[in-house]
Amino acid sequence: MSEDEGDRLVGAAASRTDEDETDRSLRPRQLEEFVGQEVVREQLAIALSAAKERGEPIDHVLLAGPPGLGKSTLAHIVAAEMDTRLVTVSGPGLDRKGDLVAILADLSDRDVVFIDEVHRLNRAVEETLYPAMEDGVVDIIMGQGPGARSLRLDLAPFTLIGATTRASLLTKPLRDRFGIVFRLDHYSPAELVRIAQRSAGILGIRMQDDAATELAQRARGTPRLANRLLRRVRDFAQVRGDGSIDHATAVAALDLLGVDAEGLDRLDRELLRMIAETFEGGPVGLSTLADAIGEDRGTIEDVYEPYLLQKGLLQRTPRGRIITRLGRAHLGHPDTPPGDDHRLFG
Repeated sequence: MSEDEGDRLVGAAASRTDEDETDRSLRPRQLEEFVGQEVVREQLAIALSAAKERGEPIDHVLLAGPPGLGKSTLAHIVAAEMDTRLVTVSGPGLDRKGDLVAILADLSDRDVVFIDEVHRLNRAVEETLYPAMEDGVVDIIMGQGPGARSLRLDLAPFTLIGATTRASLLTKPLRDRFGIVFRLDHYSPAELVRIAQRSAGILGIRMQDDAATELAQRARGTPRLANRLLRRVRDFAQVRGDGSIDHATAVAALDLLGVDAEGLDRLDRELLRMIAETFEGGPVGLSTLADAIGEDRGTIEDVYEPYLLQKGLLQRTPRGRIITRLGRAHLGHPDTPPGDDHRLFG
């Protein structure tokens, strides 16, 4: 992840420790407090109830979807509902088999291991997971050379929860070992209003309903961003107003932040403008576009594009990325020039 991506208001991770702590304080702790993802919530509630009745760990869970939709929150909720410990690790941080074995060997009955960015696991580490997930064992090689021997270690029954923003990068053997697979979708404005109002209550913020609606409409369907915007609007209201948030205060604060009515920030608009102006609407290849705006391909695919595609402002084609009529209109550009309509469907 680039430095700019980490600093984006709409980026995938908060950049300051106090922000992270506030994010954690706003997380629902029980499944009944979790807003949105109704199908996921219902299926997970059934799986949890059944596992608790049998006295067994819940089956391994894969959570896929864009950043900020609640994958980490659901992992915490599963551990809380099972009344057990949660061990959280990052996929890229597990670069040695010994690190994973040490974590697994230290687990107690029904503990939950949460691996974020599970698609970025080292291949050797991933292969160690296969017998652990399927048979509850890991094989340890003792010694080196001709005298080396294999020792099989039995593990306590546990649940692995994997989170990924790019499910297509998961290997089939790993994907097949997850008994429960959920795809998290962007939230509706109504759901984000409920989330923003709940967070405002926890933070002790007075916020009018129309202000919560305005914030929700600009939050890109993402609870994490809704909470982050709420904190920035709170700062604005404290410095420029009386601390309470009405509709006018919310609009003024969000406009100052550069988050427009569709939820796009400055970098989103820069990407669209680059395609529209520099590349005459496209198509433009992903690598070329990444070089032009100074970002890597993965950042564009994971952070920029999903929401732009969802809003119909950008389109992927076999020949590259193009800006749509809606994208041009959002920038205030004239409609697609005559003769260029093929770009919208190429």
